[in-house]
Amino acid sequence: MGEFAETLGTLLIGIFFNTYLYGLVTYQFAAYCGKSFNDPLHIKSMVLFLFILDTFHSGSVIYMAWSYAVTNYDNPTDLEIAEWPSSFAPICTASAALVTHLFLGHQIWRLSGSNYLFAIVIVLTIPSFALGVACGIRQWIIHVLSELPVLDNMAIAWVATQVSIDMFITVMLTIIFMRSKTGYRKTDTVLNRLIRGAIQTGLFAGIFSLSVLICFLVLPTANFFVMFATPIGPIYTNVSDLQE
Repeated sequence: MGEFAETLGTLLIGIFFNTYLYGLVTYQFAAYCGKSFNDPLHIKSMVLFLFILDTFHSGSVIYMAWSYAVTNYDNPTDLEIAEWPSSFAPICTASAALVTHLFLGHQIWRLSGSNYLFAIVIVLTIPSFALGVACGIRQWIIHVLSELPVLDNMAIAWVATQVSIDMFITVMLTIIFMRSKTGYRKTDTVLNRLIRGAIQTGLFAGIFSLSVLICFLVLPTANFFVMFATPIGPIYTNVSDLQE
């Protein structure tokens, strides 16, 4: 393994995958704008907000790759410093997760009519968002990768709440769709597709979030956690667009 494989190499892999997901987000956004949906203003605003957020995030991480690989090509010690897009990533992820979780929580309420279930989503989502923003701000202040382990407890709490919300939403949507089956083939086919989508909602986001946590705790001075953290924002955006 090369000298910079655990730092610059893993970062570039995360950026490549993020760029791929951003391409999917762009396609979905263009398809959404090209069709005449009678969605209320808050849905259209949500779609626009997530697209703008992902656009800024994707542009910022490409800038980070340029800074490390081109601008500071002959300055390897720069890899010990967390560039500002790295600190922005938790804030971006927390913001995308906040919007997505509230949207899916509203879907649960609309389909089930349960204020209690919606309240659970809100109670878990707000602290998760606050913890993600706090992690980004603290990382910005610390600025040095070797000192990031001081964020361990906060990062554990953030990822744990985020994964809990993903799993809760996945289970609730799956149960709701399962109970909605009528026995008619066409209707059940659509519901089966929605069930698969609900499972994928929690599965992909959960896998990447847990991978971030594991890499952050085991290899905090390497960039392995960034490889998984970078694309989480677009994953949530894809989830929102597909559910819509």
